[in-house]
Amino acid sequence: MKRSWLVGVSAVVLVLAVLGLSGCGAGGTTLGGGEANLRVNLSSQQEGIWVSGQGEVMAVPDLATLRLGIEAQEASVEEAQTQASEAMDRVMNALADSGVDEKDIQTQYFNIQRVTRWNNIKEEEEVIGYRVSNIVTAKIRNLDDVGDIIDRVAAAGGDLTRIDNISFTVEDPSVYQQEAREEAMADARAKAEQMANLAGMKLGNPTYISESTYIPSPIYRTDVYAEAAQAAGAPAVETPISPGEMEIRLTVQVAYEMLD
Repeated sequence: MKRSWLVGVSAVVLVLAVLGLSGCGAGGTTLGGGEANLRVNLSSQQEGIWVSGQGEVMAVPDLATLRLGIEAQEASVEEAQTQASEAMDRVMNALADSGVDEKDIQTQYFNIQRVTRWNNIKEEEEVIGYRVSNIVTAKIRNLDDVGDIIDRVAAAGGDLTRIDNISFTVEDPSVYQQEAREEAMADARAKAEQMANLAGMKLGNPTYISESTYIPSPIYRTDVYAEAAQAAGAPAVETPISPGEMEIRLTVQVAYEMLD
């Protein structure tokens, strides 16, 4: 009896399947009694001309970021921290006196570390002191003052001064990006027109546009510490700093219609 019931259910399922298949036509697969049709059109991604355009603009940096700080080592944590704090106060005052705004100074790293060495007699590591490091970044908006600020910081911190590097960038690249975008679109149009002419067709309107922007990395100068150390011994000589130029690039991808 149970087997007969299963056979009956299978027959009903088979009939429904046949009826469903009979509802499928050339227009697509019929769902829900023929009320909605699901169609997939892949041809739109293959029509027209697809090109990419490049735009490049050279920009003069208008912002310098100086990474600097203090490093002190003494026999005890208290002594090292006291020296580092006093030296850092002098450095911060030097930055303020040079016109660097307080909001443009940010602590990046602070560390107190044991300094050890290997004792061959005891055959073990022994603590010989403690090192305190305090690193900040300072944004300098007047690039003509960069060399003078480095000299002042080096003199204020003395032998405890540490200047890791200086980077140059453009604070607001939007103006340069607009110019690069115009160049990129013109480049894409020229390529598409040439391809249409070679194909014996006419170029239509754009049907798709996408953009990718290259965000330039800051230009780094890593030899600042040596110059700053020399400047500390001879404050009359200003540390030479040159920001140079940086490249801002933008890429567009455009699809155009093809006309007879």
